[in-house]
Amino acid sequence: MNTNEKTPKFVPQYQGNLRNHMIEVPICISKASGIRVFGRRIKSLAFTTDVAIIRNINADAIIAVYPFTPQPAIMRAVMLAADMPVFAGVGGGLTKGERVIQLAIDAEAEGAFGVVVNSPTGNETVGRLKQELDIPVVVTVVSEAEDVDSRLKSGADIINVSGAGKTAEIVRAIRARYPELPIIATGGPTEETILETIAAGANAITYTPPTTGQLFSVSMNQYRKKIEP
Repeated sequence: MNTNEKTPKFVPQYQGNLRNHMIEVPICISKASGIRVFGRRIKSLAFTTDVAIIRNINADAIIAVYPFTPQPAIMRAVMLAADMPVFAGVGGGLTKGERVIQLAIDAEAEGAFGVVVNSPTGNETVGRLKQELDIPVVVTVVSEAEDVDSRLKSGADIINVSGAGKTAEIVRAIRARYPELPIIATGGPTEETILETIAAGANAITYTPPTTGQLFSVSMNQYRKKIEP
């Protein structure tokens, strides 16, 4: 017998009757190293602003980025619903400049664990965020052509890679240059793509859960089967 082999630890669990169908992130994400933020080790981030999903998912954190101008009311609703850390989107595409700074200050005051800015955000804005905030500034990278060096020099604390099918490739290139840089990355649709992204060097994985509409469709089909003759 090989004494160096690790025996898997037994993990007791309790689910209850009403919550036993909650959404669980793919278990393979546990293989990531995680990123420790304010003492909390974060390996999985759910990409959603749906408060019903947020209340019924076991992700380590929420990344609340959405395709509209960020609004404090949305941010507060997400953080009120979440019992895990929230990384709040504060702009980058439609929302720029001073508005981003004010939204970020508000997010920190409300309890956000970090702020996220999208790829179009200028380095000057990233620098301002770093000056104003005590929470990490997460900058999204969407292409291998982006200048990660300038992002880091401007004050980015964490890089969030969202490169679709090229995500693992982009992560690998960044990791080769920055061995200790905290990297979040989209994991893709399958366990294989998630593991590939982790192997490429991602410390944490964003997971897109099914929508409430998709989940309710399954429930409604089950209800129909019970009453159909």
